[in-house]
Amino acid sequence: MNSTTRWTQVLLALTVGVVCLTFALSMSAQVKTETNTTSGPATVQTKVARGEVVFVQGNELVVKMEDGSLRHFANVPESARATVDGQELGIHDLKVGMTLEKTITTTTVPKTITTVKTVTGTVWQIMPPTSVTLRLEDNSVQQFKIPKDQKFNVDGQMVDAWGLKKGMKVSATKVVEVPETHVTQEQRLSGKMPPPPPPPPPDQPILVATVAAPAAPAAPVPAELPKTGSTMPLIGLLGFLSVAASLGLKAVRSTS
Repeated sequence: MNSTTRWTQVLLALTVGVVCLTFALSMSAQVKTETNTTSGPATVQTKVARGEVVFVQGNELVVKMEDGSLRHFANVPESARATVDGQELGIHDLKVGMTLEKTITTTTVPKTITTVKTVTGTVWQIMPPTSVTLRLEDNSVQQFKIPKDQKFNVDGQMVDAWGLKKGMKVSATKVVEVPETHVTQEQRLSGKMPPPPPPPPPDQPILVATVAAPAAPAAPVPAELPKTGSTMPLIGLLGFLSVAASLGLKAVRSTS
Protein backbone atom coordinates (compact mmCIF):
# COMPACT_ATOMS: atom_id res chain seq x y z
CA MET A 1 0.00 0.00 0.00
CA ASN A 2 2.69 2.44 0.98
CA SER A 3 4.78 1.42 -2.03
CA THR A 4 1.84 2.03 -4.38
CA THR A 5 1.18 5.42 -2.82
CA ARG A 6 4.81 6.38 -3.17
CA TRP A 7 4.89 5.48 -6.87
CA THR A 8 1.66 7.41 -7.42
CA GLN A 9 3.23 10.50 -5.89
CA VAL A 10 6.32 10.15 -8.06
CA LEU A 11 4.26 9.81 -11.25
CA LEU A 12 2.15 12.80 -10.24
CA ALA A 13 5.24 14.92 -9.63
CA LEU A 14 6.68 13.94 -13.00
CA THR A 15 3.42 14.75 -14.74
CA VAL A 16 3.22 18.19 -13.10
CA GLY A 17 6.82 18.85 -14.08
CA VAL A 18 6.17 17.97 -17.72
CA VAL A 19 3.06 20.21 -17.78
CA CYS A 20 4.96 23.14 -16.27
CA LEU A 21 7.83 22.68 -18.73
CA THR A 22 5.41 22.57 -21.67
CA PHE A 23 3.70 25.76 -20.43
CA ALA A 24 7.01 27.54 -20.05
CA LEU A 25 8.15 26.54 -23.53
CA SER A 26 4.81 27.61 -25.02
CA MET A 27 4.94 30.93 -23.27
CA SER A 28 8.51 31.60 -24.32
CA ALA A 29 7.54 30.77 -27.90
CA GLN A 30 4.69 33.28 -27.92
CA VAL A 31 6.66 36.20 -26.44
CA LYS A 32 9.15 37.62 -28.94
CA THR A 33 12.29 39.05 -27.41
CA GLU A 34 14.87 41.20 -29.17
CA THR A 35 18.02 42.54 -27.57
CA ASN A 36 20.11 45.37 -28.94
CA THR A 37 23.27 46.95 -27.58
CA THR A 38 24.39 50.49 -28.42
CA SER A 39 27.71 52.04 -27.46
CA GLY A 40 28.48 55.65 -26.65
CA PRO A 41 31.71 57.57 -27.19
CA ALA A 42 34.73 56.02 -25.48
CA THR A 43 36.77 57.88 -22.89
CA VAL A 44 40.51 57.14 -22.78
CA GLN A 45 42.65 58.01 -19.77
CA THR A 46 46.41 57.48 -19.67
CA LYS A 47 48.49 57.40 -16.49
CA VAL A 48 52.28 57.19 -16.46
CA ALA A 49 54.40 56.25 -13.42
CA ARG A 50 58.22 56.43 -13.49
CA GLY A 51 60.84 55.16 -11.10
CA GLU A 52 64.41 53.94 -10.71
CA VAL A 53 65.40 50.43 -9.70
CA VAL A 54 67.22 50.62 -6.36
CA PHE A 55 67.07 46.94 -5.37
CA VAL A 56 66.43 43.71 -7.23
CA GLN A 57 67.00 40.18 -6.00
CA GLY A 58 65.21 37.10 -7.24
CA ASN A 59 61.58 38.09 -7.78
CA GLU A 60 61.76 41.00 -5.32
CA LEU A 61 61.96 44.53 -6.65
CA VAL A 62 62.15 47.97 -5.04
CA VAL A 63 61.61 51.07 -7.19
CA LYS A 64 62.13 54.68 -6.16
CA MET A 65 59.36 56.78 -7.69
CA GLU A 66 59.64 60.33 -9.01
CA ASP A 67 58.12 61.75 -5.82
CA GLY A 68 60.80 60.02 -3.72
CA SER A 69 58.56 57.25 -2.37
CA LEU A 70 59.65 53.60 -2.47
CA ARG A 71 57.43 50.90 -3.95
CA HIS A 72 58.14 47.33 -2.93
CA PHE A 73 57.11 44.46 -5.21
CA ALA A 74 57.57 41.30 -3.17
CA ASN A 75 56.80 38.70 -5.85
CA VAL A 76 57.10 39.84 -9.46
CA PRO A 77 55.71 37.11 -11.78
CA GLU A 78 58.06 35.41 -14.20
CA SER A 79 55.77 36.39 -17.09
CA ALA A 80 56.21 40.13 -16.44
CA ARG A 81 58.16 41.83 -19.22
CA ALA A 82 59.65 45.29 -19.68
CA THR A 83 60.83 46.76 -22.98
CA VAL A 84 64.26 48.24 -22.25
CA ASP A 85 66.14 49.77 -25.18
CA GLY A 86 64.17 47.59 -27.60
CA GLN A 87 64.70 44.32 -25.71
CA GLU A 88 62.14 42.29 -23.75
CA LEU A 89 63.54 41.81 -20.24
CA GLY A 90 62.22 39.78 -17.31
CA ILE A 91 62.60 40.35 -13.60
CA HIS A 92 65.98 38.57 -13.53
CA ASP A 93 67.37 40.88 -16.24
CA LEU A 94 66.73 44.13 -14.37
CA LYS A 95 69.70 46.03 -12.94
CA VAL A 96 70.05 48.67 -10.26
CA GLY A 97 70.00 52.11 -11.85
CA MET A 98 67.54 51.22 -14.61
CA THR A 99 64.65 53.63 -15.18
CA LEU A 100 61.24 51.95 -15.48
CA GLU A 101 58.10 53.54 -16.90
CA LYS A 102 54.63 52.02 -16.48
CA THR A 103 51.88 53.30 -18.77
CA ILE A 104 48.28 52.41 -17.88
CA THR A 105 45.64 53.14 -20.52
CA THR A 106 42.03 52.92 -19.28
CA THR A 107 39.24 52.89 -21.87
CA THR A 108 35.67 53.43 -20.65
CA VAL A 109 32.78 52.76 -23.04
CA PRO A 110 29.17 53.46 -21.97
CA LYS A 111 26.71 50.93 -23.35
CA THR A 112 22.94 50.59 -23.28
CA ILE A 113 21.33 47.15 -23.53
CA THR A 114 17.79 47.44 -24.86
CA THR A 115 15.46 44.46 -24.50
CA VAL A 116 12.17 44.56 -26.42
CA LYS A 117 9.47 41.97 -25.60
CA THR A 118 6.36 41.79 -27.80
CA VAL A 119 3.21 39.70 -27.35
CA THR A 120 0.14 39.57 -29.65
CA GLY A 121 -3.25 38.00 -28.93
CA THR A 122 -6.99 38.41 -28.36
CA VAL A 123 -8.26 39.62 -25.01
CA TRP A 124 -9.87 36.68 -23.20
CA GLN A 125 -10.19 38.20 -19.77
CA ILE A 126 -9.18 41.53 -18.30
CA MET A 127 -8.54 42.39 -14.66
CA PRO A 128 -7.34 46.00 -14.81
CA PRO A 129 -4.91 47.26 -13.90
CA THR A 130 -3.03 44.14 -12.75
CA SER A 131 -3.44 41.38 -15.35
CA VAL A 132 -4.83 40.38 -18.71
CA THR A 133 -5.51 36.95 -20.22
CA LEU A 134 -4.87 36.59 -23.94
CA ARG A 135 -5.63 33.89 -26.44
CA LEU A 136 -2.46 33.62 -28.51
CA GLU A 137 -2.02 32.71 -32.15
CA ASP A 138 -1.67 29.00 -31.34
CA ASN A 139 -5.06 29.13 -29.47
CA SER A 140 -3.32 28.77 -26.09
CA VAL A 141 -4.53 30.99 -23.27
CA GLN A 142 -2.02 32.78 -21.05
CA GLN A 143 -2.25 35.33 -18.31
CA PHE A 144 0.17 38.26 -18.20
CA LYS A 145 0.88 40.77 -15.48
CA ILE A 146 0.43 44.34 -16.60
CA PRO A 147 3.42 46.59 -15.72
CA LYS A 148 2.76 50.09 -14.50
CA ASP A 149 2.01 52.58 -17.30
CA GLN A 150 1.83 49.75 -19.86
CA LYS A 151 0.16 50.70 -23.14
CA PHE A 152 -1.56 48.37 -25.65
CA ASN A 153 -1.89 48.84 -29.38
CA VAL A 154 -5.50 48.30 -30.47
CA ASP A 155 -6.06 48.94 -34.20
CA GLY A 156 -3.31 51.56 -34.22
CA GLN A 157 -4.48 53.32 -31.06
CA MET A 158 -2.58 53.17 -27.76
CA VAL A 159 -4.80 52.44 -24.74
CA ASP A 160 -4.13 51.43 -21.14
CA ALA A 161 -5.50 48.41 -19.30
CA TRP A 162 -8.83 50.17 -18.63
CA GLY A 163 -9.41 50.57 -22.35
CA LEU A 164 -9.23 46.85 -23.09
CA LYS A 165 -12.37 44.85 -23.89
CA LYS A 166 -12.92 41.14 -24.36
CA GLY A 167 -12.44 40.09 -27.98
CA MET A 168 -10.04 42.93 -28.84
CA LYS A 169 -6.95 41.92 -30.75
CA VAL A 170 -4.05 43.65 -29.06
CA SER A 171 -0.28 43.72 -29.09
CA ALA A 172 1.85 44.88 -26.22
CA THR A 173 5.51 45.82 -26.25
CA LYS A 174 7.76 46.10 -23.21
CA VAL A 175 11.03 47.97 -23.59
CA VAL A 176 13.71 47.69 -20.92
CA GLU A 177 16.92 49.72 -21.15
CA VAL A 178 19.82 48.80 -18.90
CA PRO A 179 22.87 51.09 -18.91
CA GLU A 180 26.25 49.44 -18.49
CA THR A 181 29.83 50.63 -18.44
CA HIS A 182 32.59 48.54 -19.95
CA VAL A 183 36.09 49.33 -18.68
CA THR A 184 39.25 47.86 -20.17
CA GLN A 185 42.84 48.48 -19.10
CA GLU A 186 46.09 48.05 -20.99
CA GLN A 187 49.42 48.15 -19.17
CA ARG A 188 52.81 48.63 -20.82
CA LEU A 189 56.14 48.55 -18.98
CA SER A 190 59.23 50.08 -20.58
CA GLY A 191 62.59 51.26 -19.33
CA LYS A 192 66.10 52.55 -20.00
CA MET A 193 69.53 51.34 -19.07
CA PRO A 194 71.49 53.49 -16.58
CA PRO A 195 73.63 56.12 -18.36
CA PRO A 196 77.40 55.45 -18.62
CA PRO A 197 79.73 57.47 -16.36
CA PRO A 198 80.66 60.87 -17.89
CA PRO A 199 84.18 61.22 -19.43
CA PRO A 200 86.68 63.60 -17.76
CA PRO A 201 86.74 67.24 -19.01
CA PRO A 202 89.14 67.90 -21.94
CA ASP A 203 91.35 70.34 -19.94
CA GLN A 204 91.80 68.00 -17.01
CA PRO A 205 95.21 66.24 -17.19
CA ILE A 206 95.29 62.52 -16.78
CA LEU A 207 98.15 61.52 -14.45
CA VAL A 208 100.56 58.89 -15.78
CA ALA A 209 102.87 57.30 -13.26
CA THR A 210 106.51 56.91 -14.44
CA VAL A 211 109.61 55.47 -12.70
CA ALA A 212 112.64 57.86 -12.81
CA ALA A 213 116.06 56.36 -13.49
CA PRO A 214 118.55 56.63 -10.55
CA ALA A 215 120.95 59.62 -10.80
CA ALA A 216 124.62 58.93 -11.53
CA PRO A 217 126.94 59.52 -8.53
CA ALA A 218 128.96 62.81 -8.66
CA ALA A 219 132.69 62.64 -9.32
CA PRO A 220 134.80 63.19 -6.15
CA VAL A 221 136.70 66.51 -5.93
CA PRO A 222 140.49 65.92 -5.81
CA ALA A 223 142.12 67.06 -2.57
CA GLU A 224 145.23 68.50 -4.31
CA LEU A 225 146.43 69.54 -7.75
CA PRO A 226 147.60 66.83 -10.07
CA LYS A 227 151.27 66.17 -10.18
CA THR A 228 151.55 67.60 -13.70
CA GLY A 229 150.89 71.15 -12.37
CA SER A 230 153.84 73.81 -12.48
CA THR A 231 154.62 77.31 -10.94
CA MET A 232 156.10 78.69 -14.20
CA PRO A 233 152.96 80.50 -15.32
CA LEU A 234 152.74 82.30 -12.01
CA ILE A 235 156.37 83.48 -12.23
CA GLY A 236 155.85 84.75 -15.79
CA LEU A 237 152.78 86.72 -14.69
CA LEU A 238 154.73 88.41 -11.87
CA GLY A 239 157.52 89.40 -14.28
CA PHE A 240 155.07 90.94 -16.70
CA LEU A 241 153.54 93.03 -13.94
CA SER A 242 156.98 94.33 -12.83
CA VAL A 243 157.94 95.48 -16.35
CA ALA A 244 154.63 97.25 -16.74
CA ALA A 245 155.13 99.09 -13.45
CA SER A 246 158.64 100.35 -14.36
CA LEU A 247 157.46 101.64 -17.70
CA GLY A 248 154.68 103.53 -16.04
CA LEU A 249 157.05 105.15 -13.56
CA LYS A 250 159.36 106.46 -16.36
CA ALA A 251 156.47 108.01 -18.15
CA VAL A 252 155.44 109.96 -15.05
CA ARG A 253 159.01 111.34 -14.47
CA SER A 254 159.41 112.52 -18.05
CA THR A 255 156.26 114.55 -17.91
CA SER A 256 157.19 116.20 -14.70
